[in-house]
Amino acid sequence: MLYVLDFPTLRQLLEPFGVLLNDRQEQQVLAYLELLLKWNKRINLTAIESPAECVTRHFGESLYLTKGIEVSGRLLDIGSGAGFPGLVLKLAKPSLSLTLLEPVAKKRAFLKEVARVCELGPVVARGERIEDFGQAQGTPRFDLATARAVGALKQLVPQAVRCLNPRGMICLWLGHAQTAGLDHIRPRLDWRPPMPIPLSRGREIWVGSVPRA
Repeated sequence: MLYVLDFPTLRQLLEPFGVLLNDRQEQQVLAYLELLLKWNKRINLTAIESPAECVTRHFGESLYLTKGIEVSGRLLDIGSGAGFPGLVLKLAKPSLSLTLLEPVAKKRAFLKEVARVCELGPVVARGERIEDFGQAQGTPRFDLATARAVGALKQLVPQAVRCLNPRGMICLWLGHAQTAGLDHIRPRLDWRPPMPIPLSRGREIWVGSVPRA
Protein backbone atom coordinates (compact mmCIF):
# COMPACT_ATOMS: atom_id res chain seq x y z
CA MET A 1 0.00 0.00 0.00
CA LEU A 2 1.25 3.48 -0.87
CA TYR A 3 1.01 5.98 1.98
CA VAL A 4 1.12 9.76 1.90
CA LEU A 5 4.47 9.54 3.74
CA ASP A 6 7.14 6.88 3.55
CA PHE A 7 8.55 5.03 6.55
CA PRO A 8 11.95 6.80 6.71
CA THR A 9 10.19 10.18 6.70
CA LEU A 10 7.83 9.06 9.46
CA ARG A 11 10.75 7.94 11.61
CA GLN A 12 12.55 11.23 11.02
CA LEU A 13 9.48 13.25 12.01
CA LEU A 14 8.98 11.26 15.23
CA GLU A 15 12.67 11.25 16.19
CA PRO A 16 12.53 14.48 18.28
CA PHE A 17 9.94 12.84 20.53
CA GLY A 18 12.22 9.90 21.34
CA VAL A 19 9.57 7.34 20.47
CA LEU A 20 10.45 4.06 18.78
CA LEU A 21 7.67 2.17 17.01
CA ASN A 22 7.83 -1.31 15.56
CA ASP A 23 7.00 -2.04 11.91
CA ARG A 24 3.35 -2.81 12.62
CA GLN A 25 2.90 0.39 14.65
CA GLU A 26 4.48 2.48 11.89
CA GLN A 27 2.03 0.97 9.41
CA GLN A 28 -0.82 1.79 11.79
CA VAL A 29 0.30 5.40 12.12
CA LEU A 30 0.44 5.86 8.35
CA ALA A 31 -2.94 4.18 7.86
CA TYR A 32 -4.38 6.43 10.60
CA LEU A 33 -2.87 9.47 8.88
CA GLU A 34 -4.45 8.48 5.56
CA LEU A 35 -7.87 8.21 7.20
CA LEU A 36 -7.41 11.53 9.01
CA LEU A 37 -6.60 13.42 5.81
CA LYS A 38 -9.40 11.71 3.89
CA TRP A 39 -12.12 12.25 6.48
CA ASN A 40 -10.93 15.79 7.18
CA LYS A 41 -12.21 16.78 3.74
CA ARG A 42 -15.75 15.94 4.88
CA ILE A 43 -15.81 16.73 8.59
CA ASN A 44 -13.75 19.11 10.69
CA LEU A 45 -11.17 16.93 12.44
CA THR A 46 -8.04 19.09 12.31
CA ALA A 47 -7.02 22.50 11.02
CA ILE A 48 -3.64 21.05 10.03
CA GLU A 49 -3.48 19.90 6.41
CA SER A 50 0.23 19.09 6.07
CA PRO A 51 0.89 15.35 6.57
CA ALA A 52 4.27 16.06 8.15
CA GLU A 53 2.81 18.57 10.60
CA CYS A 54 0.01 16.12 11.45
CA VAL A 55 2.67 13.59 12.42
CA THR A 56 4.56 15.95 14.70
CA ARG A 57 1.65 17.91 16.19
CA HIS A 58 -0.81 15.06 16.64
CA PHE A 59 1.04 11.75 16.71
CA GLY A 60 4.36 12.90 18.15
CA GLU A 61 2.83 15.06 20.87
CA SER A 62 0.44 12.28 21.86
CA LEU A 63 3.16 9.63 21.99
CA TYR A 64 5.45 11.88 24.01
CA LEU A 65 3.45 11.10 27.16
CA THR A 66 5.00 7.61 27.15
CA LYS A 67 8.40 9.19 27.80
CA GLY A 68 7.25 10.58 31.13
CA ILE A 69 4.95 8.00 32.68
CA GLU A 70 3.95 4.37 32.33
CA VAL A 71 0.82 4.31 30.19
CA SER A 72 -1.13 1.20 31.16
CA GLY A 73 -4.38 -0.06 32.60
CA ARG A 74 -7.67 1.72 31.92
CA LEU A 75 -7.51 5.03 30.01
CA LEU A 76 -10.30 7.60 29.67
CA ASP A 77 -9.75 10.08 26.83
CA ILE A 78 -11.90 13.20 27.27
CA GLY A 79 -13.06 15.16 24.22
CA SER A 80 -11.33 12.74 21.87
CA GLY A 81 -12.02 14.60 18.62
CA ALA A 82 -9.85 12.92 16.00
CA GLY A 83 -8.40 10.50 18.56
CA PHE A 84 -5.44 12.42 19.96
CA PRO A 85 -4.04 11.34 22.31
CA GLY A 86 -6.30 8.37 23.15
CA LEU A 87 -6.19 6.27 19.98
CA VAL A 88 -2.49 6.96 19.42
CA LEU A 89 -1.66 5.79 22.94
CA LYS A 90 -3.70 2.63 22.31
CA LEU A 91 -1.66 2.12 19.14
CA ALA A 92 1.58 2.41 21.12
CA LYS A 93 0.30 0.38 24.09
CA PRO A 94 -2.05 -2.28 22.68
CA SER A 95 -2.92 -3.69 26.12
CA LEU A 96 -4.61 -0.42 27.15
CA SER A 97 -8.31 -0.60 27.94
CA LEU A 98 -9.49 2.55 26.17
CA THR A 99 -12.70 4.57 26.51
CA LEU A 100 -13.14 7.63 24.28
CA LEU A 101 -15.59 10.41 25.18
CA GLU A 102 -16.67 12.31 22.07
CA PRO A 103 -20.15 13.93 21.88
CA VAL A 104 -20.10 14.55 18.09
CA ALA A 105 -21.51 11.51 16.28
CA LYS A 106 -19.51 12.01 13.06
CA LYS A 107 -16.27 12.14 15.02
CA ARG A 108 -17.22 8.99 16.91
CA ALA A 109 -17.77 7.29 13.56
CA PHE A 110 -14.25 8.35 12.55
CA LEU A 111 -12.76 7.02 15.79
CA LYS A 112 -14.45 3.65 15.29
CA GLU A 113 -13.22 3.49 11.69
CA VAL A 114 -9.62 4.16 12.76
CA ALA A 115 -9.85 1.45 15.40
CA ARG A 116 -11.24 -0.98 12.81
CA VAL A 117 -8.85 -0.22 9.95
CA CYS A 118 -5.78 -0.09 12.19
CA GLU A 119 -6.87 -3.22 14.04
CA LEU A 120 -6.42 -1.61 17.44
CA GLY A 121 -8.63 -4.12 19.21
CA PRO A 122 -11.56 -3.29 21.49
CA VAL A 123 -12.14 0.47 21.84
CA VAL A 124 -15.22 2.02 23.48
CA ALA A 125 -16.45 5.31 21.99
CA ARG A 126 -19.19 7.04 23.99
CA GLY A 127 -21.19 10.18 23.33
CA GLU A 128 -21.47 11.56 26.87
CA ARG A 129 -19.72 14.66 28.06
CA ILE A 130 -17.44 14.20 31.04
CA GLU A 131 -19.87 15.92 33.44
CA ASP A 132 -22.56 13.37 32.63
CA PHE A 133 -20.27 10.35 32.30
CA GLY A 134 -18.66 10.86 35.70
CA GLN A 135 -21.99 11.10 37.55
CA ALA A 136 -23.66 8.05 36.00
CA GLN A 137 -24.16 5.06 38.25
CA GLY A 138 -21.85 2.17 37.51
CA THR A 139 -19.23 4.35 35.81
CA PRO A 140 -15.94 2.42 35.81
CA ARG A 141 -12.86 3.88 37.42
CA PHE A 142 -9.75 4.59 35.35
CA ASP A 143 -6.02 4.60 35.93
CA LEU A 144 -5.44 7.52 33.55
CA ALA A 145 -7.51 10.36 32.12
CA THR A 146 -6.21 12.38 29.18
CA ALA A 147 -7.37 15.64 27.63
CA ARG A 148 -5.81 17.59 24.77
CA ALA A 149 -6.98 20.83 23.16
CA VAL A 150 -9.81 21.32 25.66
CA GLY A 151 -10.75 24.29 27.80
CA ALA A 152 -12.66 24.98 31.03
CA LEU A 153 -10.05 23.23 33.15
CA LYS A 154 -11.66 24.35 36.42
CA GLN A 155 -14.67 22.25 35.52
CA LEU A 156 -12.96 19.47 33.60
CA VAL A 157 -10.29 18.49 36.14
CA PRO A 158 -12.63 17.81 39.10
CA GLN A 159 -15.01 15.92 36.80
CA ALA A 160 -12.15 13.79 35.48
CA VAL A 161 -10.84 13.09 38.98
CA ARG A 162 -14.22 11.57 39.90
CA CYS A 163 -13.56 8.94 37.23
CA LEU A 164 -10.11 7.97 38.53
CA ASN A 165 -8.91 5.21 40.79
CA PRO A 166 -7.40 6.41 44.09
CA ARG A 167 -3.92 6.35 42.54
CA GLY A 168 -5.05 7.54 39.12
CA MET A 169 -3.50 10.37 37.14
CA ILE A 170 -4.82 13.07 34.83
CA CYS A 171 -2.66 14.12 31.86
CA LEU A 172 -3.24 17.47 30.16
CA TRP A 173 -1.69 18.90 26.97
CA LEU A 174 -1.59 22.65 27.64
CA GLY A 175 -0.37 25.92 26.25
CA HIS A 176 1.66 28.04 28.65
CA ALA A 177 -1.22 30.45 29.34
CA GLN A 178 -3.46 27.58 30.49
CA THR A 179 -1.11 26.39 33.23
CA ALA A 180 -1.28 29.48 35.43
CA GLY A 181 -4.34 28.48 37.43
CA LEU A 182 -3.76 24.75 37.86
CA ASP A 183 -2.66 25.04 41.49
CA HIS A 184 -5.98 26.66 42.39
CA ILE A 185 -8.20 23.95 40.95
CA ARG A 186 -10.04 21.83 43.48
CA PRO A 187 -9.42 19.09 44.38
CA ARG A 188 -5.75 19.87 44.63
CA LEU A 189 -3.50 17.45 42.79
CA ASP A 190 0.14 16.52 43.08
CA TRP A 191 1.54 17.88 39.82
CA ARG A 192 4.75 16.49 38.40
CA PRO A 193 7.25 18.82 36.75
CA PRO A 194 5.74 19.67 33.35
CA MET A 195 7.06 17.97 30.25
CA PRO A 196 7.98 20.58 27.58
CA ILE A 197 6.80 19.20 24.24
CA PRO A 198 9.51 19.03 21.54
CA LEU A 199 9.09 21.33 18.51
CA SER A 200 6.30 23.25 20.24
CA ARG A 201 6.07 26.88 21.26
CA GLY A 202 5.56 26.65 24.98
CA ARG A 203 3.20 23.66 25.05
CA GLU A 204 3.63 21.19 27.88
CA ILE A 205 2.17 17.98 29.23
CA TRP A 206 1.02 18.24 32.85
CA VAL A 207 0.48 15.09 34.90
CA GLY A 208 -1.36 15.31 38.20
CA SER A 209 -2.26 12.60 40.68
CA VAL A 210 -4.70 12.55 43.56
CA PRO A 211 -2.81 12.89 46.85
CA ARG A 212 -2.91 9.81 49.03
CA ALA A 213 -5.08 10.15 52.11
